[in-house]
Amino acid sequence: MQKLNLPLFHSGKVRDVYDLGENFLIVSTDRVSAFDYILSDEIAHKGEVLNQLSAFWFSKTEDIIPNHIISANFENFPSELQKYGFLRGRSMIVKKAQRIDIECIVRGYLAGSGWKEYQKSKSVSSIALPQGLKESSKLPFPIFTPSSKEEKGKHDENIDFDEMSKRIGAEAAEKLRAFSIALYKKASEYALSKGIIIADSKFEFGFYKDGIILIDEIFTPDSSRFWELSKYQEGKPQDSLDKQFIRDYLEKIKWDKNSKPPKLPQEIIEKTIEKYIGAYSILTGEKFNV
Repeated sequence: MQKLNLPLFHSGKVRDVYDLGENFLIVSTDRVSAFDYILSDEIAHKGEVLNQLSAFWFSKTEDIIPNHIISANFENFPSELQKYGFLRGRSMIVKKAQRIDIECIVRGYLAGSGWKEYQKSKSVSSIALPQGLKESSKLPFPIFTPSSKEEKGKHDENIDFDEMSKRIGAEAAEKLRAFSIALYKKASEYALSKGIIIADSKFEFGFYKDGIILIDEIFTPDSSRFWELSKYQEGKPQDSLDKQFIRDYLEKIKWDKNSKPPKLPQEIIEKTIEKYIGAYSILTGEKFNV
């Protein structure tokens, strides 16, 4: 992807953040990460889907918590950015917030690492759950299961709420849990009306002025598990419209998750963007323009 002649504040697994002085410019690239590694392949248009779907959800949830968006409309960007046409559709200008180094995860269904933990302890993140749940079971209520937000090269670590409170303070921890569950409930109800189950999702927050705001991305195929309601079957893995498709492929070929990630076959790349665009179209009701 073309580079910008601007100060680079941070380069993450998928997003590049540039310093505009008073604000940040966030660029969603076509990079792909899995199991905390950046893969060598890029997926064309992925960044545009993530950026535009996040903008959709930020607007829909701003009654719950303020977010960092100033503008996601390239036509309204400052003139010095207009020469970078590739930013159109894949970037947003945002407020400068101090990131809180906790990944806030809400689970409404039992999948992924939550399912693995439940099989061992009948609990997830120290939250006791009923006996007899199956893979992909709907939980009695959404649960908050945070993880640490580690720097590049380190794996994020699942932590319980008490550990989270020690790290950021009890008051902030309570607020993040309440915001996260409220966001999940609102979005999952909306998505269900469109035929999509949001099995789980993760959020990031930041301190801004005297409060907390929502940052990064929300309810995208990178940050959430999207299952089609019409295909949902309890007791087995689901055919998802999200990044789990890539994770499943890497698991299938038995990559050790500690060495250089393997290249993705072309059919996996093509199917992935098909799933991402499918999720975008179903949730927004709009056709995604490639």
